[in-house]
Amino acid sequence: MDQLTNGYTPTSTIPLEDDSINAMTAKLNLISQSTASNGGDSPYTALKPVPDKKSGVVLNYHLKDKEKPLAELTRHDSDLQLPGMSKAYRSLIASVGEDPTRQGLLKTPERAAKALMYFTKGYDEKIQDVLNDAIFDEDHDEMVVVKDIEMFSLCEHHLVPFLGKVSIGYLPNKRVVGLSKIARIVEIYSRRLQVQERLTKQIAIALTEAVQPSGVGVVIEATHMCMVMRGVQKLNSKTVTSTMLGVFREDPKTREEFLSLIRS
Repeated sequence: MDQLTNGYTPTSTIPLEDDSINAMTAKLNLISQSTASNGGDSPYTALKPVPDKKSGVVLNYHLKDKEKPLAELTRHDSDLQLPGMSKAYRSLIASVGEDPTRQGLLKTPERAAKALMYFTKGYDEKIQDVLNDAIFDEDHDEMVVVKDIEMFSLCEHHLVPFLGKVSIGYLPNKRVVGLSKIARIVEIYSRRLQVQERLTKQIAIALTEAVQPSGVGVVIEATHMCMVMRGVQKLNSKTVTSTMLGVFREDPKTREEFLSLIRS
């Protein structure tokens, strides 16, 4: 437990023997008393530990001011998150049997932390902000299709990529959206921890809410690295998902027109 006084460890649960809970309580109380006697100069805030069901102790302590446990930070605190994320990556590198201090890996934890924040930057973006000035009144009621939009995302089950193409069609109802904004909608929802089924539906719903069209169709075809690099290891397998809303779901002719356009 010297880590309590020598450095910062994020909120965690450490199993202890039943007879050591009182000793832990006394340890944390000493830290609190030291903080008070030093006029609050100690960087630590310690709370009384709460035993869990397995006779462990939940350590509820953290550094003051701007330094908080990762669980208490939001993406707006990204600069504060990076050190903790880097520490986690360094631990992972060591866990697989590598030396995180060798030259080639020395800066890898920081790079990986920054990369993960970029891969999930969709959490920082809102559809309303992206589409703000790009919805126009237009007397057009024929199908609009944008196909083969490149897409990169992270599978939330294994944190490995899946990538492919998205094709989107909608039937306007007196309103249209800027074509580049359709690709931005794909970017917002794909740059998150995802499953392809949910991603397909989120894109369709977002476009529906934005322009209130008569119907929307979304088809995604993607390759999942969790099926290529591990598990069944099927290199040529592809997953196709679709979401049809409005007339795309209700009218077979409209749906078939959309599907034929994206195949052509």
